[in-house]
Amino acid sequence: MPQAGTEISIGGVVRGARDMARVALFVIPFGLAFGVASVERGLSAGQSLLMSATVFAGASQFAVLEIWGAGVPLIPLVLMSLAVNARHVLMSAALFPWLRPLSWPRRLAAMAVLSDANFATGRTAYDAGERDLGVFVGSGLALWLAWVSGTGVGLIFGDRIADPKEFGLDVLMPTFFAALLVGSWKGRETAVPWIVAAIVSVVAYRWGLANWHVIAGAVAGGLAAGVWDGD
Repeated sequence: MPQAGTEISIGGVVRGARDMARVALFVIPFGLAFGVASVERGLSAGQSLLMSATVFAGASQFAVLEIWGAGVPLIPLVLMSLAVNARHVLMSAALFPWLRPLSWPRRLAAMAVLSDANFATGRTAYDAGERDLGVFVGSGLALWLAWVSGTGVGLIFGDRIADPKEFGLDVLMPTFFAALLVGSWKGRETAVPWIVAAIVSVVAYRWGLANWHVIAGAVAGGLAAGVWDGD
């Protein structure tokens, strides 16, 4: 059983899903776009749904579609997915204080629904004193359900929406994370790491390190925070 104050309750799962419901609605159009794109690249409906249900990582799934084909070996596909979503390693490490009291199976089960959105809300909740991991799991399940449902809708009706950007849907998630950043502002102690992370990320992106610029910025920001705290 969980120790040291950490728990996973049904009430927490429901609360997390409820709080993430509005954001999850905006995930559906992106799942729809993936469903359409996957069929165009030759995946069957079953393959598309299975990928969304088990991988649950939009960026890496779209990246895989770019090189998907009958003659493409499995290893490059796996490596590409790992590279695009390597930031999940850092996010998991940041959540480890919350996960520490749990057994390995429970940790892995919780991390199966890890995403950028529920990591951000979960970490903020933990810092505010939340110890019910059900909140994190519930918010992740809401996003997972929206992603898989969107993929299913895309497989059936997706040909009617060719590009979600035409509806301005591409700005919803960045706006959501910008709002979370504002709520996490703590003055000078966060200013330096944020600035360092932003500069390194932009420079890495300009050098053509697509997807890796996120990792570079996160590592640089983390190191800067350690040095700054040490002063």
